[in-house]
Amino acid sequence: MPLPVPSSPLASVNSVLAEDEWLPRARAHAERVARFAEPFVARRNARKKHPIEDFLFTYYTHKPGQLGRWHPGARIALVGDAARERLGWKHYRALTEAERGAAGLPAGDAPEASAAVVLDLPAYAGEREETIRFCGVILRGTAERPANFGCFGLHEWAMAYRSEKFGIRHEYLPLRLGAAGTDHVVEEHRIRCTHFDAFRFYSPDAVPLNELQPTRAAQRDLEQPGCLHANMDLYKWAYKLGPAVPGELLMDCFELAWRVRTTDMQASPYDLSDWGFEPIAIETPAGKSAYVEAQRGLAAEAAVLRGRLTTALATLEAVLA
Repeated sequence: MPLPVPSSPLASVNSVLAEDEWLPRARAHAERVARFAEPFVARRNARKKHPIEDFLFTYYTHKPGQLGRWHPGARIALVGDAARERLGWKHYRALTEAERGAAGLPAGDAPEASAAVVLDLPAYAGEREETIRFCGVILRGTAERPANFGCFGLHEWAMAYRSEKFGIRHEYLPLRLGAAGTDHVVEEHRIRCTHFDAFRFYSPDAVPLNELQPTRAAQRDLEQPGCLHANMDLYKWAYKLGPAVPGELLMDCFELAWRVRTTDMQASPYDLSDWGFEPIAIETPAGKSAYVEAQRGLAAEAAVLRGRLTTALATLEAVLA
């Protein structure tokens, strides 16, 4: 049930979805999430680990139950008896009588009236202003910088550098080249990671080997679109923008992050053959070539999603202006 074009870009409702339009989308979202979340929950209950498939649920703070909640995005109202539940969800509100009238919906007290809800944008944006503004800085700044495709995923190797002295993060995984071989790869390459959330896990002896010394404060100046971790983090920015991001976009970012994590670990120093993953041997010319090819493909996907997130973000920024 489309509404007339709003007279103001800050109109609280731009379109309305009937129950037979939005419920299938919500169900499809739940099924999409379950394919990833249910095996994770089963492993967690059995106290088992997976080096790739657990990461998005353990490193990031968004829980499987939160991920499973579908949202239509900003300024899209949901109508129908099933929408009534969302009046108990944080940041949702009922449509006003004026909004119902503009949408051609019966008055709220009419016998035939159904529930009609929408995201309360001013309340949500006001509560999350600092996060919204930081997301804008990161998303736009990253998009504007040139991509670096010469890092070869060596951040994971730097985390395992001198493991006989410091240990390794994934203690249940063997090193593909052993401790000495891993150290040799680190020492024979330039290490130029730009991403603070990778750099902060470096082995202490690897820290001075990095050409840059990323900090949290410098993150807004260093993020670049070739970085696997920056592209994986699109999922983080998507869920931090909350219900203003449509569920379909959130899961597109999640699934990209899943593929990024897979590539990241295949290029790592760990031996994942027991888990069914072939290595990307970045210590060889062929491995470097394969890594860059994968990195470029993931960066191209990320650029599209970054643009879609920036569009969703602009709606929130307009409310704060």
